[in-house]
Amino acid sequence: MSAPRILFHVQHLLGIGHWRRAVALAAAMRDRGLAVTLLAGGAPEPGLPPPSGVELRQLPPARAADARFSAIIDGDGRPIVDAFRSRRRALVLAAFAELRPHALLVESFPFGRRAFRFELLPLLEAASATRPRPAILASIRDILVAKRDPARAAETVALVRRHLDRVLVHGDPALVPLEASFPAAGEIAGRLAYTGYVAPPPGPDDGHAGAGEVVVSAGGGAVGAALLRAALAARPLSPLAAAPWRLLAGPHLAAEERAALAAALPPGVVLEGFRADFPALLTRCLLSISQAGYNTALDILRVRPRAVLVPFAAGNETEQTLRAALLAERGIVHLVREAELDGPRLAAAIAAARAAPAPPALTLRGDGAARAAEIVARLARNRNWR
Repeated sequence: MSAPRILFHVQHLLGIGHWRRAVALAAAMRDRGLAVTLLAGGAPEPGLPPPSGVELRQLPPARAADARFSAIIDGDGRPIVDAFRSRRRALVLAAFAELRPHALLVESFPFGRRAFRFELLPLLEAASATRPRPAILASIRDILVAKRDPARAAETVALVRRHLDRVLVHGDPALVPLEASFPAAGEIAGRLAYTGYVAPPPGPDDGHAGAGEVVVSAGGGAVGAALLRAALAARPLSPLAAAPWRLLAGPHLAAEERAALAAALPPGVVLEGFRADFPALLTRCLLSISQAGYNTALDILRVRPRAVLVPFAAGNETEQTLRAALLAERGIVHLVREAELDGPRLAAAIAAARAAPAPPALTLRGDGAARAAEIVARLARNRNWR
């Protein structure tokens, strides 16, 4: 019998966290013997290619225009228009019709990615109307961006009930249950499946990189310039001013921002774009300073360096702030809110983190990719058509 076919729609808009998680999930599904096709709607990420043995189908790319998600723009930087939407919708539906997947997995929607309803609603409707019907699942992280309009939650619940067999929640309720960021979770409790965290791979380790350093990381970099500037301002005010500092800008920091930072570097500070051995740096660093994205937080939880988190909070983003606050309550990190970020406040947080006891261990499920792949495989293999 041929391998069950999985179509996985992924749309990342700003950072690289969603794409990193999708790549890890695709690899785990491949390892379960599934034939995985990634339908990618974001800009290509050369530094994070799809796993070997996983088919990539690149849609015309779209991304957020800025940190406030003021508009969705195409690969040429122009706001998307109806012709773009029609082309994308046609390509998405054609891929579904050609592959006839045993399971359809959609990242974020209907909990997020509302700007892509033009292709995702038709995709869910096509899958629901197909006979035999594929399994239909959503893939979401542990914490969602809070919605102010109660009608949004009601619409999401209705779409889940109408179309989805499972909602894969890539988290552990021991840290944060879904209802903390989506109060209507109880209305779809029977379809929720907590997979545990999709932990990033440990990466390479040369045995010495990061030793005795302060490591400042900006995730993908698209919204990290303010953190990097504040770190440079905090350094001479902090108790770690004499230590070497390493600034990791991420692959998407604007070129002009990177040039300005490079021009302002004092002795003892280096600026780099991306380190595949980032988790290894954390094992030996004096202190980690970072945003509070999903993958970075997992690295910190796994390695437990002394850490200061400055969660991204522009454009009504609430996800990172909630995650950082939960970890700070448990004494694992120190928190500086983005609205209060400046050199003196960051220096004070550095001093507090250095003076505090070693961060305690927190036992959480970290096998989320394997568990998600197991659930998808079980549902897909129940669809026995060729």
